[in-house]
Amino acid sequence: MGQRTGWRRARPEGVRREARARTAAVGAVLSVSAALAAAPAAAAGPAAPTSYGFATGAETIKGAKGTTDAGLLEPGRSYRSSLSKGAKLYYRIEPDASSNAYVSVTAVPRAGGKVSLTDGIHVSVQNADGSSCSFQSAIFGAAGSPHPITAWGARTTSPPTPVCEGGGPYYVVVERVDAAGSASGAWDLELTTMTEPRLAKSGPTSAPSTWDSATPTPLTGEAKVREGGAGFARAASVDQGVWRAGISPGQTLFYKVPVDWGQQPSAVAELGSSDGTVTAGGYTVGALELALYNPVRADVEDVSIGYDGSQKTAELAPVPAVAYANRYAATDRVNGMRFAGWYYIAVHLSAAVADDFGRGPFGLTLRVRVAGAAQDGPGYAGQPVPHDVFGVTAKDRQTAAEGGAGGGTAMKVVAAGGIGAGTVVLVVLGVWTAAGRRRVRGW
Repeated sequence: MGQRTGWRRARPEGVRREARARTAAVGAVLSVSAALAAAPAAAAGPAAPTSYGFATGAETIKGAKGTTDAGLLEPGRSYRSSLSKGAKLYYRIEPDASSNAYVSVTAVPRAGGKVSLTDGIHVSVQNADGSSCSFQSAIFGAAGSPHPITAWGARTTSPPTPVCEGGGPYYVVVERVDAAGSASGAWDLELTTMTEPRLAKSGPTSAPSTWDSATPTPLTGEAKVREGGAGFARAASVDQGVWRAGISPGQTLFYKVPVDWGQQPSAVAELGSSDGTVTAGGYTVGALELALYNPVRADVEDVSIGYDGSQKTAELAPVPAVAYANRYAATDRVNGMRFAGWYYIAVHLSAAVADDFGRGPFGLTLRVRVAGAAQDGPGYAGQPVPHDVFGVTAKDRQTAAEGGAGGGTAMKVVAAGGIGAGTVVLVVLGVWTAAGRRRVRGW
C-alpha cells in the first residue's frame, strides 16, 4: 500500500507524464498479525508487534551510488537491500530485446521510525543514455504512520517504449524522499523482478472499448476465518467466498486470489463497529484502506474509508476481466488487468483509529468474487520468469481453497524488518484511494 505518484513510459515524441490525483488516506501495507486463528475476530486478543515477511532465500544486494557499480537483479528472484535517508540507489536489469521486464520495490520503515505523509520513494527504469522507460512514486500519505509502501517500474516492448528498445542494460533507480523532521533511520527494501515474453502471434494493440463495469452484488453467507500474511511473499490464499479476521490499528494483511484469463475479480471489506470504547465525536480519516495488486505487484486500484465507530464498508470499483490487450488502456484499473495469475489484496487499518476507538481488534469481513469462466491465454512465444507467474494452475486453485501460502510465484518467507504497528487484514482484490496520492502513468 502507500500512496503512489507517477507512472510514465517513453513515447515517440519523448518521455511524457500524465498526472492523476486521488483522495483518501494512505495505509500501511505489509505487517501481519498471527493472532487470528480459528476464533471469531471479535474474540481475538490484542495484536502483538509484527514484522514484514521477506521471501526466504532473498539475496542481499547493496544499492550502488551510480550506474557503474550497479548490481544485477536477475528475473524471478527476490532481493533485500536498504535505503538511507536522502539516498538515491542504482540496480541493474538486463532483459532481452523482446521481453517485458517488471520490477517492484517495497520500502519497509523499521520499528520506531517516524514518517511524514509526504515521505516515500521514487522508482524509475532508465536506459543507458539516462532516458526514462517508466517512473512511479509511493508515499505514506495522510495516515503518516510507518508501513510498507510499494512502487514499481517496467521496460516494456508491448506497449512499446521507443526510447527503451533493445536489450539491456537498464537501470532501476530508487530514491528516498523525506520531509523535514522525518526520522533518519534506514528503510529495508524488498525488490523483485519478472519478465514476460512476447506473443507467438500478434494480437490487438488497443484496449477493449467496452467491458462489464456493473458493480457486482457482494457475496453473502457465513464467513470463514482466515489469517492474512505479512507481505507479498507470505500472502494467504483465498478463493471466492466470505472471509473474516480481526484487525488492530496499524495492522495490514496480505491475501492473494487466483484470477485466470477472462475472469473478473471484485472485493468488499467491511470494518465492524467498535465495542463502545469511543471518544465523543471521534472520526478517523482514511481509517480502512483496501488495495488490489496484480501478479507483478503493480497497484491496480485502491479505496479508503473513514471511521466513526459504526460499521463501514470499502468496496473496490469494478475492474475488467483479465485480457492481454488491457495494457493498452490509459487508466490504471484497466491496464493493470493485463495478465492472469495471483492477484494480491491488502487491507490496512490506520494506527490513528486507536486514538478514538481503542486498540481493538476490530472485526473485518472480506467478500471476494471471481466472475467469468477461465479462457485460454494469449499464447506466449516463450516462458515467463518465474515460469508460472502469468497463469493459474489446478494446484493454485487448490491452494486458494485450502488457504495455503504457496502456489504461483509465492515464495516461502521469513519474518524480518519489523514495522512499528502490527498487521492483519482480509481482502482479495483490494483497492484503496489513498489520500494525497497522485500517479503518472502512460504505459
